Amino acid sequence: MTNPPDRNQSPLLQALRFVRPYSRQILLALLALIFTAAITLGLVQYVRIIVDAGFVAGSSQSLGTAITGFVVVALLQAFGTFARFYWVSWLGERVTADIRQAVFGHLLSLHPGYFEDNRSGEIQSRITTDTTLLQTVIGSSASIALRNLLLLIGGVIFLFITNPRLTSVVLLCIPLVIGPIVLFGRRVRKLSRHTQDEIASVGAYVGESIQQIKTVQAYNHQATDRRHFAEYVERAFDVALAQVKARSIMIALVMTLVFAALAAMIWVGGQDVISGRMTAGELTAFVVYAVMVASAVGAISQVIGDLQRAAGATERLMELLNAESLITTPDPVVPLPAEIAGQLAINRLKFTYTTRPGQPAIDGLDLSVPAGSSLALVGPSGAGKSTLLDLVLRFYDPDSGEILLDGINIRHVDPLDLRQHIALVSQQPAMFTGTVMENIRYGRPDASDAEVHAAAEAAYASEFIERLPDTWHSYLGEAGIRLSGGQKQRLAIARAILKNPRILLLDEATSALDAESESNVQMAIEKLMPGRTTIIIAHRLATVRNVDRIAVMDKGQLVALGSHDELMATNALYARLANLQFSTN
Repeated sequence: MTNPPDRNQSPLLQALRFVRPYSRQILLALLALIFTAAITLGLVQYVRIIVDAGFVAGSSQSLGTAITGFVVVALLQAFGTFARFYWVSWLGERVTADIRQAVFGHLLSLHPGYFEDNRSGEIQSRITTDTTLLQTVIGSSASIALRNLLLLIGGVIFLFITNPRLTSVVLLCIPLVIGPIVLFGRRVRKLSRHTQDEIASVGAYVGESIQQIKTVQAYNHQATDRRHFAEYVERAFDVALAQVKARSIMIALVMTLVFAALAAMIWVGGQDVISGRMTAGELTAFVVYAVMVASAVGAISQVIGDLQRAAGATERLMELLNAESLITTPDPVVPLPAEIAGQLAINRLKFTYTTRPGQPAIDGLDLSVPAGSSLALVGPSGAGKSTLLDLVLRFYDPDSGEILLDGINIRHVDPLDLRQHIALVSQQPAMFTGTVMENIRYGRPDASDAEVHAAAEAAYASEFIERLPDTWHSYLGEAGIRLSGGQKQRLAIARAILKNPRILLLDEATSALDAESESNVQMAIEKLMPGRTTIIIAHRLATVRNVDRIAVMDKGQLVALGSHDELMATNALYARLANLQFSTN
C-alpha cells in the first residue's frame, strides 16, 4: 500500500511514491545499468589495443589476445543487458499496475456527482492510455536515459584521460546542446498534456457512440457522428503534430551541434596524429568515446521528450488521485448496531444540485417512515423522488436538514456501514459484464449457489434463466445487452432479495415489465417487503395500492400524505396523476 498523495508536490514527485517500495529491484536495475555502461566503456579500450598492438604494430599474438578479451567482454555485456532489461521492465510493469489499481480504487470512493462532471471515456483513457505511456517511460525510456547518462559521464572521463586538449573542444559545446533541450522541453510538456486530453476526447466520443449504437442507427445519425468524430481526430492530430514538430526541432538542433563538435574534434585529433602527439589507436578510442558521448546526448535529448510526455500523462493521473470525494467517512464515526430497526426520519431537508443552482431538488421536506413500513413516492417528473433516494443512500449530502436512521444522523455514519443495510433497485437496472450467477451474487458476494437460486426464484427470474444457452453461467454481454428490459429488472430484484436488507429502495422497479412479469415481480416484492422499511417510486397503481402510505411530492416538497383512497378524495394532484398514470385501462 502507498501513502496518500501530497497534493502540494509536483505530479512527478507524487508518482515517485509508487516506485519507492521497490528499492531492491531499483538497486538491481541500477547495478545492471552501471555494469553494462562500464563494460561498454571498457570495450573501447580493447579497440585501442587492437588498433595499436594488432594493426599498427603488426603483432598477431597481441591481436589474438585482444580479440579474445573483446569476446569475453561482449559476453559479459550480453549478461548485463539481460539483467538490465529484465529488472527495468519489471519495474515499469509493476509500477504501472500499482498506479492503475490506486487510481481505480480511488475512483470507486468518489461521490457520484464527480462522474456527472467528468466523462467516463476520458477517465478510462487516463487509466489505460496514460498509464501505458508511464509504463513505457519507466520500463524503457528511463533505462535508456540512465544508461546514456552513465555513458556520457564515463565517456567524458575517458576523453580526459585520453587527451585533455581535445576534450575541451567537446565540453565547449555542452551548453549549446543543453540550451535547446531546456528551451523546447517545457513546450513539449505542455503540448503533451494537450495531446493526451484530445486523445481522451476521441476515446470518450467512441465509447459514447458505441454504447448508444441503437439510437445512433435508429436516427440515421451515422454521417453526423462520422463528421464530429473526424473533427475530434483532426484536433488531436493537429496538437500531436505541434508536439512532434517541437520535439523534431529540438532533436535536430542537438544532433547538429553534437556532430559539428565531433567534426571539429576529429580535425584537431587528426592534426595531432600527423604531428606524432598521439597514436592512431588513441585517436580511434577518442573518436569512439566522442561518438559514444554524442550518441548519449542525442538519446537523452529524445528521452527528455518522452519524459515530458510522461509528465503530461502523470499530471492527468495525479488529478484523478487528488480528486476529493464530497462524501467522506466522518471523524469521529458513529457506528450503527449490527441489527437496525430501519426507522427513517427526514427533517427540514433541502438539497440543490450544483449544476442547477437556485432550483432546489428537495425543498424543506419533512417525512417519517416507521421501521418495517412501506411508503410510495409519487409525483410529476422533477418532483425530487429519485433525489430523495440518493440522499438516503448518501450519494449526496443535503444543504441543510437531516436524515435520521434509527435516530442517528446518517452524515455521522460510515457510508459503507450505512449502505450495508440498504438495497436499491433502480429504474434502469445495472448489469455487469459476466454471468447470470455473478450478476445476482453482486448483492452478496459470499452467497452460496443455492441462495442465488432461491433469490432468483423469489424474483420470478428462474424461468427465463433456465432457458438461456448456458443457464446460470450464461454471459450477459456489456451492460446486459443480451437480456430484455424485463429480464434485467428481475435479475436486479433477485440481487436485492439476495442482499436481504433492512431498507429497500425501489425506483420504478416494475416499469420495464410486461403485465404478466409485473404481476409476478409485484408478488415477489410483496413477499420481500414485510418486516423491511420500503420506499417505492412508482407510476403504476398496482405498485402503490398496497403500501402503508403514499407521499405526494411536487417541486421537492411534500404536498400530501395518506392512503390511495384518502388522496383520491383530498388531493387534486394525486387524483390527476392517478387518472393519467395509474390507469389500468
